[in-house]
Amino acid sequence: MQAVPALDLSTILTAQRAGVQALMETVAALTDITRRQEYLIAELNHALHGKRAEKLTGDERQLAFEDLSIALAEVETEKETRTAKAESGATRPAPNCTIGNLPAPLPRIEEVIEPGSLICPCGCGVMHKIGEDRSERLDIVPVQLRVIVTVRPK
Repeated sequence: MQAVPALDLSTILTAQRAGVQALMETVAALTDITRRQEYLIAELNHALHGKRAEKLTGDERQLAFEDLSIALAEVETEKETRTAKAESGATRPAPNCTIGNLPAPLPRIEEVIEPGSLICPCGCGVMHKIGEDRSERLDIVPVQLRVIVTVRPK
């Protein structure tokens, strides 16, 4: 297994340092869990397939399996708690935003963007309005909130 090279966290943006540090800690913890599981597997293989002189009786083998199963259960519960902790930290509650209409009591300033010319470019006459697109965006003026409505006639 390769050793993870040490990272110089000073080269990473301040906002991302905490995330990188958390990931490095998670990798180290998972590496420890993996080593422990590899050890448990080696112990199990030794208990099953050891040298003839070192083979255990049925009762001794059962005790070894119980010890191994207890150790394995401890590793699994530790892994589950780490996973639960990582998931709870990674999921943030959704921001409380309203997508769609802005509140009606806010004052609105309507800007209509007219085309440069009302004469049809193909020469068939004067164009007339067939609809419009409306978009609203929140404009924050110090001490005053207002909604700017942009109308684009079609």
